[in-house]
Amino acid sequence: MNSVHTIHGGIHPREEKQLSRPGQVIDAGLPHELILPLSQHIGAPAEPIVSVGDHVKGGQRLAEDQGAVSAAVHAPTSGHITAIDMQPVPHPSGLTNVCIRLTPDHADEWLVLQGLADYRSEAPDTVIAHIRAAGISGLGGAGFPTATKLLARERSAIHTLIINGTECEPYITADDTLMQVAAEQIVAGAEILAHILGAETILYGVEDNKPAALKAMREALAASDDALGQQQVVSFPTKYPSGGEKQLIEILTGEQVPSGGLPADLGIVCQNPGTAVAVRDAVIDGKPLTDRLVTVTGRAVSHASNYRVRLGTPIAHLLALAGFTPGSRQRLIHGGPMMGFALETDAVPVVKTTNCVLAPTQEELPAPPPAQACIRCGLCAEACPASLLPQQLYWYARAKDQEQLEKHHLFDCIECGACSWVCPSSIPLVQYYRAAKSHIVETRDDKQRAERSKGRFEARQERVEREAAERERKRAERKATAQQKAAASEADDPVQAAIARTKARKEQAAQTKDAS
Repeated sequence: MNSVHTIHGGIHPREEKQLSRPGQVIDAGLPHELILPLSQHIGAPAEPIVSVGDHVKGGQRLAEDQGAVSAAVHAPTSGHITAIDMQPVPHPSGLTNVCIRLTPDHADEWLVLQGLADYRSEAPDTVIAHIRAAGISGLGGAGFPTATKLLARERSAIHTLIINGTECEPYITADDTLMQVAAEQIVAGAEILAHILGAETILYGVEDNKPAALKAMREALAASDDALGQQQVVSFPTKYPSGGEKQLIEILTGEQVPSGGLPADLGIVCQNPGTAVAVRDAVIDGKPLTDRLVTVTGRAVSHASNYRVRLGTPIAHLLALAGFTPGSRQRLIHGGPMMGFALETDAVPVVKTTNCVLAPTQEELPAPPPAQACIRCGLCAEACPASLLPQQLYWYARAKDQEQLEKHHLFDCIECGACSWVCPSSIPLVQYYRAAKSHIVETRDDKQRAERSKGRFEARQERVEREAAERERKRAERKATAQQKAAASEADDPVQAAIARTKARKEQAAQTKDAS
């Protein structure tokens, strides 16, 4: 049995998970239009390969991935491409981005899909290529392209794969529900991932507030006939934010990812249950990532549940299905109350990273009061799961002291919001940290651009000087050649030679006279 360890800090906010009835799945159906952003992942946006007016089938690739860190976009159903333009997307900035708009024809006609007959007989790179072609990115975090994350096997020897079924954020039950209804697919996907990584151990981490999911996962694991090494479902006490990648690794293994390091440095890779199912569907069935489970919850909806949603479905469509009744000063949150962000409009689409749409009432989740002065109580440091000094980071962020921020490991902050939650002064600490990170990244980018510009300038100066030196050399060669030709010509002509001697004597006599 795998022993369970504890992490520093953490909090116990009100969970409210019962609202969405975990274990129940409702098909969200097809909206009148699907809006598919070209960037639903970390990294470079995909490049469209379809045109307005094209008829496409379900599963057809609409946009190609660009570079190593990117993910393709596929059609979730059949229909016509009606536009490729700027549309609002779910992002903290509230800005628009390039999207492909698809009007379903309701025939739901799909391409013939083809998976790998026996992935175990294939080289890992072949299976990774299959996953990349399916456009899979992480379904439980920031959306890092899965195929790229699996390349950790080339940098480090991976011995452990962790399937992160923690889902510690309040309200959200999408992973809990998936583990209840698709446990066998999760195990199958995890075994594919372990085959690629060469991992001998698979740990399924699940908090103890999900008894039905724990039971389903253990039954699925017991029924698995895979010959892979050790697999275990590990239950541990509920605490937020146990689902942070580094925090879960410490809970399950007792090891800490070093500051600035990656789990792969410890020989560990983490994946989400939804990602495992998407990998299984891509490798076994040949199905690209075109849908996902989304929790729609909050007391402003009358039918909170987990919905099977096609990517690109407008959130307004989901809210209508859930019986949304907006109240005064109504907020919509993409994600949970701790790490989610407010939406400017319900016209934004569901994307690969959309795990929850939260519609709380004003009484249920009131807006925070105005921030007051820090009283230096130290509660934020006690709550921080990364063992940072939030108060110091706050002061340095306000002072824009980037050197001290980096010295105090700002980028180890996982932005879980635990410090803000316990702050008696209602200081929006995480907002300061996010802004500070953005400023530091911008400064780094500016420095890199300046260094590239300096390099281009110095290279140009070197080229100019080299070309000038080459021109001078050629000029000197031409002059020397001309003088040689002139000397040779004089030697062949006695008259010119006599004139030259006379001229030379006169110049010599003139110089002698001047000297006397």
